[in-house]
Amino acid sequence: MKRRSFVQLSALGSLGLMLPLYSCKSSIFPYGIASADTFETNTLKLLTTWCDAMIRDQINNPNDSVTHGALYCHACEKIHGRCQESVYPFLYMADKTGDKKYLDAAIKVMDWSVNVDLPDGSWTNMIDPKSWYGTTVFGVIALGEALQYHGHLLSKETKTKWENRLKIAIDFVYKTFDDHFSHINYRFTAIYALSFMGDYFNDEKYKTRSKELALLIPKYLTEPNKLLFGENHPDDKKSAKGLLPVDIGYNVEESLNAVVQYAVHTKDEELLKLLTQSLNGHLEFMLPDGAWDNSFGTRQNKWTYWGSRTTDGCQPAFSLLADRNPAFGTAAVMSTELLQRCTVNGLLAGGLHYQTHGVKPCMHHTFAHAKNLAFVMDNAKKLKKVNKKTPLPRSSNDGVKHFPELDVWLAARGPWRSTVSSYDQIFKKEKSVAATGGSLAVLWHEKVGPLFTASMVEYLLVEPYNQQEQEGEDFCLTPRIERFVNRIWYTNLQDLKAKVNFKDEKGIIDFAIETALTNNKKETLASGGDFKLNYLFDKNQTTIKAQRTTSEANGDTLVLPVISPTGEKVVQVSATKIEIHKKEGIVVVESNVPLSIKKMDKERIFNQVPGMEVVPILISFPKNVKEVSCTISVI
Repeated sequence: MKRRSFVQLSALGSLGLMLPLYSCKSSIFPYGIASADTFETNTLKLLTTWCDAMIRDQINNPNDSVTHGALYCHACEKIHGRCQESVYPFLYMADKTGDKKYLDAAIKVMDWSVNVDLPDGSWTNMIDPKSWYGTTVFGVIALGEALQYHGHLLSKETKTKWENRLKIAIDFVYKTFDDHFSHINYRFTAIYALSFMGDYFNDEKYKTRSKELALLIPKYLTEPNKLLFGENHPDDKKSAKGLLPVDIGYNVEESLNAVVQYAVHTKDEELLKLLTQSLNGHLEFMLPDGAWDNSFGTRQNKWTYWGSRTTDGCQPAFSLLADRNPAFGTAAVMSTELLQRCTVNGLLAGGLHYQTHGVKPCMHHTFAHAKNLAFVMDNAKKLKKVNKKTPLPRSSNDGVKHFPELDVWLAARGPWRSTVSSYDQIFKKEKSVAATGGSLAVLWHEKVGPLFTASMVEYLLVEPYNQQEQEGEDFCLTPRIERFVNRIWYTNLQDLKAKVNFKDEKGIIDFAIETALTNNKKETLASGGDFKLNYLFDKNQTTIKAQRTTSEANGDTLVLPVISPTGEKVVQVSATKIEIHKKEGIVVVESNVPLSIKKMDKERIFNQVPGMEVVPILISFPKNVKEVSCTISVI
């Protein structure tokens, strides 16, 4: 089909916006007995909600072949080229319910999908023929699974047509994906795609290439925690500290799914044992509410609290191996429940506070994650022990665990969970800075949930097609020390050389950080920029201390962006005390010096990473004061 330039579909921009909203709540779901049937029931309910919303936003314009049948994204005001991957959940729903609307939607989106075909058999990420083509491998798996499980719904002519396109596409993957192709998520996904398609088409060359790529798997796991690395380019370049590029979101929601599916498909027991170790290592980063802590990851620019914007969800890997560690089943259930709580207007939003801030959810999140829910439902009879009887590690742990391959520490004491990061891997040539500098990247409380979550230091559209525009002011959500000098921002969040130590004595965990205020060119202040930070955790409160070497009135400020959606009551009790009234409890922030709230255009400041609203509390150093200290408690 001849390509045409695609103009924003402004005429479609208002479709579906008046439908009822479903709340995206931050309440914490407790552990409890949940049978496999409950997991399946909830999964089907969520999948139905998503598929119905996707059909609602499917373009019906038979006179325009460039748009007819595509899924329109109201958030981005464009069509995402990968929306053809919705063919799998649509066909699943057609088979499950017998409702013709789902079959019609699947056929329409596949008819549209020829708009992203290239002559070499690949499928582009957008309608633009110059856009990225590596995502072909994800489309191959989606269409392949749709045909494998539900191809009997199609006419012989339609099935043959789809299989012909699929064969050309997997040929492209076979010819193009080598040991060095792009980031590791593409190669690891290709392992499964080639093996699966080798069986589907009875073609040994695909299976042979799959086995060759599978030899890479042990080489891309860190020691000692078997974390998958490779989410940067080059994929094995070490940082100044000697750390490899790791992204928790991409790993658990995409790469590990594919290699687990491959290992199950090929019945490779030795690989399954290794992957069980890797899933154990990654599971340490799931918060007790089912969120994935990707505060420090190399591709944190796409962190959405529940995972990563354009990946598919953790459900396949963790549910398939739940018989090896029942906590994997807990992860699959808890993640699905969080996805449900973050569904707004029928679509998966990129965080907890899209609805309260009036931000539209991107269509990409939904069609990508719907694929994995369809896979879970198609394999439900194979799943064992998929429930939430077994606590997650981060729910039951106490103390501190250091991940030396990341220079990241996870701490737990009483109701508190926290992450401290001095990870110095930066994505895309120093542009995309995630939590580092000895920052308190996450603070979480069992009663009220997240209180701090790191954002990018500066919100950048590192991947313009795969990120939403920032709504309003670009304000970093990571707690920090900062100073402005001639309008240049200096903060510990830019310090890639920060040193972190901790001790755990008499019931108190005490992190001690040595850091220097640094700008985005990685230049430190000539004098007066050295700081010592302490994060102290006991059962009753979190204490944050900041000590400087000077007593000048130079604008040094401790910034505490406390997570709070629009609508929660904020009370300045006194010059040194602020309360934030949440449904589950009152968050009390109290300081030894006056504190204030930054002026805002709206009731809250919102950041796309990880989709949160905050109350920005500022604690400025008074003249002649070298240390400020504040406590955070929940009553």
